[in-house]
Amino acid sequence: MVTYGQDAAAVAFLRSAPDGTRVVVRYRLPDGSDAGATDALGYLSGTSTTECIVATARGLTTIAFADVIAAKEVPPPPIRSAR
Repeated sequence: MVTYGQDAAAVAFLRSAPDGTRVVVRYRLPDGSDAGATDALGYLSGTSTTECIVATARGLTTIAFADVIAAKEVPPPPIRSAR
């Protein structure tokens, strides 16, 4: 099993980014999950002292800072062209 540690720089970024920033956050899943980690892609919706909330296409995802492996700002989604 791969063990990941909290990324202090990623958490600092999430705490300082304004709500509405488009982000991708890689975070650990609970023990016993088939995968060790997953990503949340969406818009930062809020933070507290212990977690952040990302508004993804599937709904709100609450991520504990202790589980954050990496995070960064990402550009807006591409604009779909009319066919």
